[in-house]
Amino acid sequence: MMETQQLSTLEKIGFGAGDMALNVVISSMMLIITFFYTDIYGLKTTDLALLFVAVKVIGAIADLAMGQITDRYTRSSGRYRPYLLWLAIPYGVSVVFVFSTPEWAYDAKLVWAYSTYILMTLMTAGVGIPYISLVSALTNDPKERLSANGYRLFFAKVGAFMVTIIVPILAQKWGGGNAATGYQAAMALMAFMGVALFLFCYFTTTERVTHVVEKQSLLVQLQVLLRNDQWLILCGVCVTGTVGYVVRGSVAIYYAKYYLGGDTATVSAFLSVGVAAAILSMVASTWITKFYCKVKLFRYTQIAVAGISVLIYFLVKPGDVVLGFVLYFLLSFVVDLHAPVFWSAIAETIDYGQVKTGKRVSGFAFGGISVCQKAGMAVAGGLVGILLTYFDYQPNHEQTQFALTGIALMFSLIPGVFHFIMGMLMFKYRISDDYYGAVKEEMRSKGYLLAQA
Repeated sequence: MMETQQLSTLEKIGFGAGDMALNVVISSMMLIITFFYTDIYGLKTTDLALLFVAVKVIGAIADLAMGQITDRYTRSSGRYRPYLLWLAIPYGVSVVFVFSTPEWAYDAKLVWAYSTYILMTLMTAGVGIPYISLVSALTNDPKERLSANGYRLFFAKVGAFMVTIIVPILAQKWGGGNAATGYQAAMALMAFMGVALFLFCYFTTTERVTHVVEKQSLLVQLQVLLRNDQWLILCGVCVTGTVGYVVRGSVAIYYAKYYLGGDTATVSAFLSVGVAAAILSMVASTWITKFYCKVKLFRYTQIAVAGISVLIYFLVKPGDVVLGFVLYFLLSFVVDLHAPVFWSAIAETIDYGQVKTGKRVSGFAFGGISVCQKAGMAVAGGLVGILLTYFDYQPNHEQTQFALTGIALMFSLIPGVFHFIMGMLMFKYRISDDYYGAVKEEMRSKGYLLAQA
Protein backbone atom coordinates (compact mmCIF):
# COMPACT_ATOMS: atom_id res chain seq x y z
CA MET A 1 0.00 0.00 0.00
CA MET A 2 1.39 3.37 -1.05
CA GLU A 3 1.67 5.89 1.74
CA THR A 4 1.32 9.59 1.22
CA GLN A 5 4.30 11.75 0.30
CA GLN A 6 2.80 14.62 2.30
CA LEU A 7 4.56 15.55 5.53
CA SER A 8 2.68 16.54 8.67
CA THR A 9 3.28 19.92 10.26
CA LEU A 10 4.86 18.21 13.28
CA GLU A 11 7.30 16.36 11.06
CA LYS A 12 8.27 19.54 9.24
CA ILE A 13 8.82 21.24 12.60
CA GLY A 14 10.89 18.25 13.75
CA PHE A 15 12.94 18.37 10.57
CA GLY A 16 13.44 22.10 11.06
CA ALA A 17 14.57 21.52 14.64
CA GLY A 18 17.55 19.60 13.29
CA ASP A 19 18.87 22.64 11.44
CA MET A 20 18.19 24.80 14.47
CA ALA A 21 20.50 22.43 16.37
CA LEU A 22 23.10 22.55 13.61
CA ASN A 23 23.03 26.34 13.61
CA VAL A 24 24.39 26.44 17.13
CA VAL A 25 27.69 25.76 15.34
CA ILE A 26 27.06 27.29 11.91
CA SER A 27 25.91 30.65 13.23
CA SER A 28 28.67 30.72 15.82
CA MET A 29 31.26 29.98 13.13
CA MET A 30 29.89 32.68 10.83
CA LEU A 31 29.09 35.41 13.35
CA ILE A 32 31.00 34.89 16.59
CA ILE A 33 34.08 32.66 16.30
CA THR A 34 36.39 35.18 14.57
CA PHE A 35 35.61 37.89 17.12
CA PHE A 36 35.86 35.35 19.97
CA TYR A 37 39.29 34.14 18.87
CA THR A 38 40.76 37.64 18.32
CA ASP A 39 39.17 39.78 21.05
CA ILE A 40 38.50 37.23 23.82
CA TYR A 41 40.62 34.10 23.32
CA GLY A 42 43.60 36.21 22.18
CA LEU A 43 44.75 34.57 18.93
CA LYS A 44 46.83 36.55 16.46
CA THR A 45 45.09 37.28 13.14
CA THR A 46 47.87 35.52 11.24
CA ASP A 47 47.37 32.32 13.27
CA LEU A 48 43.63 32.67 12.83
CA ALA A 49 43.84 32.52 9.03
CA LEU A 50 45.86 29.27 9.07
CA LEU A 51 43.60 27.74 11.73
CA PHE A 52 40.46 28.33 9.67
CA VAL A 53 41.95 26.91 6.48
CA ALA A 54 43.45 23.82 8.15
CA VAL A 55 40.29 22.94 10.06
CA LYS A 56 38.05 23.31 7.01
CA VAL A 57 40.29 20.97 4.99
CA ILE A 58 39.89 18.35 7.72
CA GLY A 59 36.16 19.07 7.79
CA ALA A 60 35.89 18.50 4.05
CA ILE A 61 37.53 15.08 4.37
CA ALA A 62 35.20 14.23 7.27
CA ASP A 63 32.16 15.23 5.20
CA LEU A 64 33.17 12.94 2.34
CA ALA A 65 33.82 10.06 4.73
CA MET A 66 30.44 10.56 6.39
CA GLY A 67 28.75 10.63 3.00
CA GLN A 68 30.26 7.23 2.21
CA ILE A 69 29.12 5.80 5.54
CA THR A 70 25.52 6.92 5.03
CA ASP A 71 25.53 5.47 1.51
CA ARG A 72 26.69 2.03 2.64
CA TYR A 73 24.67 1.38 5.79
CA THR A 74 20.93 1.37 6.39
CA ARG A 75 19.38 0.48 9.72
CA SER A 76 15.85 -0.27 10.85
CA SER A 77 15.30 3.38 11.82
CA GLY A 78 16.64 4.62 8.48
CA ARG A 79 19.78 5.53 6.60
CA TYR A 80 20.29 9.00 8.12
CA ARG A 81 18.31 9.44 11.34
CA PRO A 82 20.35 7.13 13.65
CA TYR A 83 23.35 9.47 13.62
CA LEU A 84 21.25 12.28 15.07
CA LEU A 85 20.58 10.03 18.07
CA TRP A 86 24.07 8.61 18.50
CA LEU A 87 26.13 11.78 18.05
CA ALA A 88 23.90 14.49 19.55
CA ILE A 89 25.64 14.54 22.94
CA PRO A 90 29.25 14.35 21.60
CA TYR A 91 28.32 17.22 19.28
CA GLY A 92 27.11 19.35 22.20
CA VAL A 93 30.19 18.61 24.31
CA SER A 94 32.51 19.59 21.43
CA VAL A 95 30.83 23.00 21.17
CA VAL A 96 31.48 23.70 24.86
CA PHE A 97 35.17 22.76 24.41
CA VAL A 98 35.65 25.23 21.54
CA PHE A 99 34.38 28.13 23.63
CA SER A 100 36.51 27.23 26.66
CA THR A 101 39.54 29.47 27.25
CA PRO A 102 42.28 27.83 29.33
CA GLU A 103 44.70 30.08 31.23
CA TRP A 104 47.76 28.72 29.43
CA ALA A 105 50.75 30.06 27.52
CA TYR A 106 50.01 31.23 23.96
CA ASP A 107 51.39 28.14 22.17
CA ALA A 108 49.40 25.79 24.42
CA LYS A 109 46.25 27.83 23.81
CA LEU A 110 46.88 27.57 20.06
CA VAL A 111 47.11 23.78 20.34
CA TRP A 112 43.85 23.75 22.36
CA ALA A 113 42.15 25.90 19.71
CA TYR A 114 43.22 23.52 16.93
CA SER A 115 42.26 20.39 18.90
CA THR A 116 38.83 21.53 20.00
CA TYR A 117 37.92 23.15 16.67
CA ILE A 118 38.88 19.95 14.82
CA LEU A 119 36.87 17.83 17.27
CA MET A 120 33.81 20.04 16.82
CA THR A 121 34.24 19.92 13.04
CA LEU A 122 34.30 16.10 13.08
CA MET A 123 31.19 15.94 15.28
CA THR A 124 29.43 18.47 13.06
CA ALA A 125 30.16 16.29 10.02
CA GLY A 126 28.82 13.29 11.94
CA VAL A 127 25.41 14.88 12.44
CA GLY A 128 25.44 17.42 9.61
CA ILE A 129 25.85 15.14 6.58
CA PRO A 130 23.07 12.74 7.66
CA TYR A 131 20.85 15.72 8.47
CA ILE A 132 21.20 17.55 5.15
CA SER A 133 20.71 14.21 3.35
CA LEU A 134 17.56 13.39 5.33
CA VAL A 135 15.20 15.49 3.20
CA SER A 136 15.77 13.16 0.22
CA ALA A 137 14.39 10.28 2.31
CA LEU A 138 11.44 12.12 3.87
CA THR A 139 9.53 12.58 0.59
CA ASN A 140 10.08 12.64 -3.17
CA ASP A 141 7.48 15.38 -3.73
CA PRO A 142 9.42 18.54 -4.78
CA LYS A 143 6.84 20.88 -3.26
CA GLU A 144 6.89 19.00 0.04
CA ARG A 145 10.69 19.09 0.00
CA LEU A 146 10.61 22.82 -0.65
CA SER A 147 8.09 23.28 2.16
CA ALA A 148 10.16 21.13 4.53
CA ASN A 149 13.25 23.12 3.66
CA GLY A 150 11.28 26.30 4.30
CA TYR A 151 10.57 25.06 7.84
CA ARG A 152 14.16 23.93 8.17
CA LEU A 153 15.65 27.26 7.22
CA PHE A 154 13.11 29.18 9.29
CA PHE A 155 14.14 27.26 12.39
CA ALA A 156 17.80 27.55 11.40
CA LYS A 157 17.44 31.32 11.45
CA VAL A 158 15.62 31.16 14.78
CA GLY A 159 18.64 29.25 16.09
CA ALA A 160 20.94 31.87 14.61
CA PHE A 161 18.80 34.59 16.19
CA MET A 162 19.20 32.99 19.61
CA VAL A 163 22.97 32.73 19.16
CA THR A 164 23.34 36.34 18.04
CA ILE A 165 21.03 38.00 20.56
CA ILE A 166 21.42 35.72 23.59
CA VAL A 167 25.12 34.78 23.52
CA PRO A 168 26.67 38.30 23.65
CA ILE A 169 24.22 39.46 26.32
CA LEU A 170 24.52 36.31 28.48
CA ALA A 171 28.29 36.32 28.04
CA GLN A 172 28.39 39.81 29.52
CA LYS A 173 25.88 39.00 32.26
CA TRP A 174 27.26 35.61 33.30
CA GLY A 175 30.92 36.49 32.89
CA GLY A 176 31.06 38.81 35.88
CA GLY A 177 33.62 40.91 34.09
CA ASN A 178 35.35 37.84 32.58
CA ALA A 179 34.30 37.60 28.92
CA ALA A 180 35.92 34.17 28.44
CA THR A 181 33.88 32.63 31.29
CA GLY A 182 30.75 34.36 30.03
CA TYR A 183 31.10 33.01 26.48
CA GLN A 184 31.74 29.49 27.74
CA ALA A 185 28.59 29.55 29.87
CA ALA A 186 26.44 31.10 27.14
CA MET A 187 27.61 28.61 24.50
CA ALA A 188 27.10 25.72 26.93
CA LEU A 189 23.43 26.71 27.02
CA MET A 190 23.33 26.79 23.22
CA ALA A 191 25.01 23.37 23.06
CA PHE A 192 22.45 21.86 25.46
CA MET A 193 19.68 23.28 23.29
CA GLY A 194 21.33 21.76 20.20
CA VAL A 195 21.42 18.29 21.75
CA ALA A 196 17.73 18.46 22.70
CA LEU A 197 16.74 19.64 19.22
CA PHE A 198 18.62 16.84 17.43
CA LEU A 199 16.85 14.30 19.61
CA PHE A 200 13.50 15.96 18.84
CA CYS A 201 14.30 15.75 15.12
CA TYR A 202 15.10 12.05 15.43
CA PHE A 203 11.86 11.16 17.21
CA THR A 204 9.49 13.19 14.99
CA THR A 205 10.71 12.30 11.48
CA THR A 206 10.31 9.21 9.30
CA GLU A 207 12.34 8.06 6.30
CA ARG A 208 9.77 7.16 3.65
CA VAL A 209 11.81 6.92 0.46
CA THR A 210 14.45 4.26 -0.15
CA HIS A 211 16.62 4.73 -3.22
CA VAL A 212 18.70 2.18 -5.06
CA VAL A 213 22.31 2.94 -4.10
CA GLU A 214 24.74 0.44 -5.64
CA LYS A 215 28.20 0.06 -4.15
CA GLN A 216 30.71 2.12 -6.10
CA SER A 217 34.30 3.13 -5.51
CA LEU A 218 35.06 6.76 -4.69
CA LEU A 219 36.65 7.18 -8.10
CA VAL A 220 33.55 5.90 -9.89
CA GLN A 221 31.29 8.13 -7.77
CA LEU A 222 33.47 11.14 -8.55
CA GLN A 223 33.34 10.34 -12.26
CA VAL A 224 29.55 10.08 -12.11
CA LEU A 225 29.22 13.40 -10.28
CA LEU A 226 31.52 15.13 -12.75
CA ARG A 227 29.04 14.17 -15.49
CA ASN A 228 26.20 15.80 -13.51
CA ASP A 229 26.33 19.34 -14.88
CA GLN A 230 23.52 20.63 -12.66
CA TRP A 231 25.17 19.36 -9.49
CA LEU A 232 28.43 21.01 -10.54
CA ILE A 233 26.61 24.32 -10.91
CA LEU A 234 25.32 24.00 -7.35
CA CYS A 235 28.89 23.32 -6.21
CA GLY A 236 30.04 26.60 -7.75
CA VAL A 237 27.05 28.39 -6.26
CA CYS A 238 27.76 26.91 -2.83
CA VAL A 239 31.43 27.96 -2.81
CA THR A 240 30.85 31.52 -3.97
CA GLY A 241 27.78 32.05 -1.80
CA THR A 242 29.49 30.68 1.31
CA VAL A 243 32.49 32.97 0.81
CA GLY A 244 30.14 35.94 0.62
CA TYR A 245 28.12 34.87 3.66
CA VAL A 246 31.09 34.06 5.88
CA VAL A 247 33.18 37.12 5.04
CA ARG A 248 30.24 39.42 5.82
CA GLY A 249 29.14 37.42 8.85
CA SER A 250 32.65 37.23 10.29
CA VAL A 251 33.10 41.01 10.29
CA ALA A 252 29.53 41.96 11.24
CA ILE A 253 30.50 42.25 14.91
CA TYR A 254 33.53 44.38 14.01
CA TYR A 255 31.35 46.53 11.75
CA ALA A 256 28.77 47.15 14.46
CA LYS A 257 31.33 47.69 17.25
CA TYR A 258 34.01 49.73 15.48
CA TYR A 259 32.52 51.16 12.27
CA LEU A 260 29.10 52.05 13.70
CA GLY A 261 30.53 52.67 17.18
CA GLY A 262 28.07 50.44 19.01
CA ASP A 263 28.18 49.04 22.55
CA THR A 264 27.38 45.42 23.48
CA ALA A 265 23.61 45.99 23.21
CA THR A 266 23.99 47.67 19.80
CA VAL A 267 26.20 44.86 18.51
CA SER A 268 23.68 42.25 19.67
CA ALA A 269 20.81 44.22 18.13
CA PHE A 270 22.70 44.62 14.84
CA LEU A 271 23.35 40.90 14.50
CA SER A 272 19.80 40.12 15.55
CA VAL A 273 18.33 42.49 12.95
CA GLY A 274 20.13 40.56 10.25
CA VAL A 275 18.86 37.23 11.54
CA ALA A 276 15.31 38.54 12.02
CA ALA A 277 15.30 39.67 8.39
CA ALA A 278 16.47 36.20 7.37
CA ILE A 279 13.65 34.58 9.35
CA LEU A 280 11.10 36.73 7.53
CA SER A 281 12.87 35.85 4.30
CA MET A 282 12.24 32.12 4.85
CA VAL A 283 8.50 32.79 5.20
CA ALA A 284 8.46 35.07 2.16
CA SER A 285 10.43 32.61 0.02
CA THR A 286 7.97 29.79 0.70
CA TRP A 287 5.10 32.08 -0.33
CA ILE A 288 6.80 33.58 -3.40
CA THR A 289 7.79 30.21 -4.87
CA LYS A 290 4.14 29.17 -4.95
CA PHE A 291 3.58 31.44 -7.95
CA TYR A 292 7.03 32.57 -9.13
CA CYS A 293 9.80 30.42 -10.61
CA LYS A 294 12.17 29.35 -7.86
CA VAL A 295 15.19 29.36 -10.18
CA LYS A 296 14.55 32.96 -11.29
CA LEU A 297 14.09 33.97 -7.64
CA PHE A 298 17.50 32.48 -6.89
CA ARG A 299 19.22 34.30 -9.75
CA TYR A 300 17.87 37.78 -9.29
CA THR A 301 18.02 37.99 -5.50
CA GLN A 302 21.76 37.35 -5.48
CA ILE A 303 22.40 39.97 -8.14
CA ALA A 304 20.28 42.39 -6.09
CA VAL A 305 22.47 41.64 -3.05
CA ALA A 306 25.49 42.88 -4.98
CA GLY A 307 23.65 46.15 -5.63
CA ILE A 308 22.64 46.58 -1.98
CA SER A 309 26.25 45.89 -0.95
CA VAL A 310 27.39 48.81 -3.11
CA LEU A 311 24.82 51.06 -1.43
CA ILE A 312 26.01 50.04 2.03
CA TYR A 313 29.64 50.85 1.22
CA PHE A 314 29.00 54.26 -0.31
CA LEU A 315 26.06 55.49 1.78
CA VAL A 316 26.79 54.30 5.34
CA LYS A 317 29.40 56.43 7.07
CA PRO A 318 31.18 55.64 10.38
CA GLY A 319 28.70 56.06 13.25
CA ASP A 320 25.67 56.09 10.93
CA VAL A 321 23.77 53.55 13.01
CA VAL A 322 20.23 54.00 11.68
CA LEU A 323 21.09 53.71 7.97
CA GLY A 324 23.46 50.85 8.74
CA PHE A 325 20.67 48.94 10.47
CA VAL A 326 18.14 49.62 7.70
CA LEU A 327 20.37 48.54 4.82
CA TYR A 328 21.64 45.49 6.71
CA PHE A 329 18.05 44.40 7.32
CA LEU A 330 17.26 44.82 3.61
CA LEU A 331 20.36 42.92 2.52
CA SER A 332 19.75 40.08 5.00
CA PHE A 333 16.15 39.72 3.79
CA VAL A 334 17.01 39.60 0.10
CA VAL A 335 20.10 37.39 0.39
CA ASP A 336 18.24 34.50 2.04
CA LEU A 337 15.24 34.32 -0.29
CA HIS A 338 17.15 31.71 -2.29
CA ALA A 339 18.00 29.41 0.64
CA PRO A 340 15.03 26.96 0.60
CA VAL A 341 15.47 26.64 -3.17
CA PHE A 342 19.16 25.74 -2.88
CA TRP A 343 18.75 22.98 -0.31
CA SER A 344 15.82 21.46 -2.21
CA ALA A 345 17.78 21.60 -5.45
CA ILE A 346 20.53 19.29 -4.20
CA ALA A 347 18.17 16.29 -3.92
CA GLU A 348 16.76 17.13 -7.36
CA THR A 349 20.20 17.18 -9.00
CA ILE A 350 20.90 13.73 -7.51
CA ASP A 351 17.76 12.34 -9.17
CA TYR A 352 18.65 14.18 -12.38
CA GLY A 353 22.12 12.62 -12.31
CA GLN A 354 20.72 9.12 -11.83
CA VAL A 355 18.47 9.52 -14.86
CA LYS A 356 21.31 10.99 -16.93
CA THR A 357 24.06 8.50 -16.01
CA GLY A 358 22.16 5.43 -14.84
CA LYS A 359 24.02 5.52 -11.50
CA ARG A 360 22.94 7.11 -8.23
CA VAL A 361 25.44 8.98 -6.07
CA SER A 362 23.73 10.34 -2.97
CA GLY A 363 26.03 10.42 0.05
CA PHE A 364 28.97 11.68 -1.97
CA ALA A 365 26.72 14.28 -3.61
CA PHE A 366 25.50 15.70 -0.31
CA GLY A 367 28.96 15.31 1.18
CA GLY A 368 30.41 17.06 -1.86
CA ILE A 369 28.12 20.04 -1.37
CA SER A 370 29.18 20.17 2.26
CA VAL A 371 32.81 20.03 1.09
CA CYS A 372 32.08 23.01 -1.15
CA GLN A 373 30.61 24.79 1.85
CA LYS A 374 33.75 23.98 3.84
CA ALA A 375 35.90 25.17 0.93
CA GLY A 376 34.01 28.46 0.87
CA MET A 377 34.39 28.79 4.65
CA ALA A 378 38.12 28.04 4.39
CA VAL A 379 38.60 30.67 1.68
CA ALA A 380 36.51 33.17 3.63
CA GLY A 381 38.23 32.43 6.96
CA GLY A 382 41.67 32.74 5.44
CA LEU A 383 40.66 35.88 3.57
CA VAL A 384 39.26 37.53 6.70
CA GLY A 385 42.41 36.72 8.68
CA ILE A 386 44.67 38.07 5.92
CA LEU A 387 42.60 41.21 5.43
CA LEU A 388 42.36 41.99 9.14
CA THR A 389 46.14 41.72 9.25
CA TYR A 390 46.58 43.83 6.10
CA PHE A 391 44.27 46.59 7.36
CA ASP A 392 46.13 46.54 10.70
CA TYR A 393 43.14 45.65 12.87
CA GLN A 394 43.93 45.99 16.59
CA PRO A 395 41.67 44.05 19.01
CA ASN A 396 39.95 46.14 21.69
CA HIS A 397 41.52 49.41 20.48
CA GLU A 398 40.25 52.43 18.58
CA GLN A 399 40.70 51.62 14.89
CA THR A 400 42.51 53.74 12.31
CA GLN A 401 40.63 55.08 9.28
CA PHE A 402 42.48 52.50 7.17
CA ALA A 403 41.21 49.67 9.41
CA LEU A 404 37.65 51.05 9.36
CA THR A 405 37.74 51.17 5.55
CA GLY A 406 38.88 47.56 5.50
CA ILE A 407 36.08 46.49 7.82
CA ALA A 408 33.55 48.31 5.62
CA LEU A 409 34.92 46.62 2.47
CA MET A 410 34.75 43.17 4.08
CA PHE A 411 31.18 43.82 5.17
CA SER A 412 29.88 45.11 1.83
CA LEU A 413 31.73 45.19 -1.51
CA ILE A 414 33.89 42.09 -1.12
CA PRO A 415 31.04 39.69 -0.24
CA GLY A 416 28.82 41.49 -2.78
CA VAL A 417 31.14 40.40 -5.59
CA PHE A 418 30.78 36.75 -4.58
CA HIS A 419 26.97 36.97 -4.46
CA PHE A 420 26.95 38.50 -7.94
CA ILE A 421 28.97 35.55 -9.27
CA MET A 422 26.57 33.21 -7.45
CA GLY A 423 23.56 34.77 -9.20
CA MET A 424 25.20 34.63 -12.62
CA LEU A 425 26.03 30.92 -12.19
CA MET A 426 22.34 30.17 -11.68
CA PHE A 427 21.60 31.22 -15.25
CA LYS A 428 23.08 27.81 -16.17
CA TYR A 429 20.73 25.92 -13.82
CA ARG A 430 17.57 24.53 -15.45
CA ILE A 431 15.80 22.08 -13.07
CA SER A 432 12.46 23.83 -12.56
CA ASP A 433 9.46 22.04 -10.99
CA ASP A 434 8.14 21.06 -14.43
CA TYR A 435 11.52 19.71 -15.50
CA TYR A 436 11.85 17.74 -12.27
CA GLY A 437 8.40 16.22 -12.80
CA ALA A 438 9.69 14.61 -15.99
CA VAL A 439 12.79 13.37 -14.13
CA LYS A 440 10.61 11.65 -11.49
CA GLU A 441 8.50 9.93 -14.13
CA GLU A 442 11.62 8.54 -15.79
CA MET A 443 12.92 7.34 -12.42
CA ARG A 444 9.70 5.41 -11.82
CA SER A 445 9.74 3.88 -15.30
CA LYS A 446 13.32 2.66 -14.79
CA GLY A 447 12.65 1.26 -11.30
CA TYR A 448 15.04 3.59 -9.48
CA LEU A 449 12.61 4.07 -6.56
CA LEU A 450 12.44 0.97 -4.39
CA ALA A 451 9.86 2.31 -1.99
CA GLN A 452 7.86 5.43 -1.58
CA ALA A 453 6.37 6.30 1.71
